[in-house]
Amino acid sequence: MEMTLPNILTWLRILMIPVLGLLFLLPAPWANAAAAIVFALASITDWLDGFLARRWNQVSPFGAFLDPVADKLIVAIALIIVLVESPTALMAIPVAVIIGREIAVSALREWMAELGQRASVAVGVTGKVKTAAQMIAIVLLLYRHELYGIPTWPVGLAMLYAAAGLTLYSMVLYLSAAMRTLDQVDQG
Repeated sequence: MEMTLPNILTWLRILMIPVLGLLFLLPAPWANAAAAIVFALASITDWLDGFLARRWNQVSPFGAFLDPVADKLIVAIALIIVLVESPTALMAIPVAVIIGREIAVSALREWMAELGQRASVAVGVTGKVKTAAQMIAIVLLLYRHELYGIPTWPVGLAMLYAAAGLTLYSMVLYLSAAMRTLDQVDQG
């Protein structure tokens, strides 16, 4: 494995996971803001590592494997943190939808890759919009305090529900694409 800057950024995102968890556990008044900043930085590295890998032609099989793993790990941990801070059905529903979808789509991608059809379930525009909404929602939910008069928690919750809706929609798109591909493979 070559240690390119995109791969280093992915590893950095993985290293941010325990930092995020530790910040959540701190009984300090600034802990939520610090956790939100760590998650925001991780979100930026998510975008930046992919951009740089494509731009500098440093896309690698290892990076293609590790990047989505890092993304799913930090998002799942952040969503669990948010749920622990607000253990209600209102919060549990979108958290379960998002984490459940991530597991299901990861398994689907793995299965399609085994069939040599990974490209048929590539990330689309809906997935990118879902990811952006999800990342912003999580930052707002982690922060929890008003920001310039904006109540971040209710706005973050609304965005999390929007992200959960996009999550379900994108999962349907992935499943439909996979089913079409499987039908073609069966007929061919």
